Amino acid sequence: MSRARNLSLFLVLAAVWGSAFMAIKAGLAYFPPVLFAALRYDVAGVVMLAYAAYVVDDPIPRGRDEWAVVAVGATLVIAAYHAFLFIGESDPAVTSAVAAVIVSLSPVLTTVFARAFLPSERLTVVGVIGLVVGLVGAVVLAAPDPSNLAGGGTVPKLLVLLAAASFALGSVLMRASDDDDLPIETMEAWSMLLGAALMHLLSLGLGESIADVAWTAEAVLALGYLSIAASGLGFLIYFDLLDRLGPIEINLVSYVAPVFAAVSGWLFLREAITVNTVAGFLIICAGFALVKRTAFRDALREYGVLG
Repeated sequence: MSRARNLSLFLVLAAVWGSAFMAIKAGLAYFPPVLFAALRYDVAGVVMLAYAAYVVDDPIPRGRDEWAVVAVGATLVIAAYHAFLFIGESDPAVTSAVAAVIVSLSPVLTTVFARAFLPSERLTVVGVIGLVVGLVGAVVLAAPDPSNLAGGGTVPKLLVLLAAASFALGSVLMRASDDDDLPIETMEAWSMLLGAALMHLLSLGLGESIADVAWTAEAVLALGYLSIAASGLGFLIYFDLLDRLGPIEINLVSYVAPVFAAVSGWLFLREAITVNTVAGFLIICAGFALVKRTAFRDALREYGVLG
């Protein structure tokens, strides 16, 4: 029963996070990109803080070390990741599926940064090959035109890649901290709120204004879905599965989410699924499998698939 429950929750998380790319794309028709991301985490941060106040004894970070972890999360995992992602997705060339597949490179990039900041995590020759394969998948997906590197959606796709890199770097730096006393719910809540504040400042610097928002029913629905379902519900499921499955298995959600992103983008936005998107996705998956081959083998043995 617990395995069936875990699998069900895993698929719900993949569906919610995958379809979030479609909701971002839909909402960008009504919101300036960075302001849209900031408003999303205004709401999500309040929801998560309320949850943290309910489940932990002290929902406020204490001391310089705890606030340093929150600062990294706010700057890289929330603000930089979502600013780059939302600006990238505002380009017509970056469909929901394309954005999700590029972001699925994040676990591979995490290994790159872990090698630099977590000396205990070493890469073998096969692991390095896996990283190269993953990057090849990203290039196939971007499909740059050598005669016009600024055209064809290359730049916005690179912005989404920067989003994935920001998330990966932030995750590693947060893991590298020695502070194990900060509850993850508290860290996420304050990272969301401070990250939203940073994005509001960036939005102002870019000349975006709340007056530019078209408050339609579709706009409110997109904002609500991203804030409540993708961020609030999504992170609650993520925390639950992280405790039950561990970081290796939960990382696989990044490779299932693009399927839901592609399907939801096709259903609601009539976005086409190109050969490059599928090929890039498969190549990135192959790279991730090479990098994490030992973890996969151990997991298969644990479940009795391998002897």
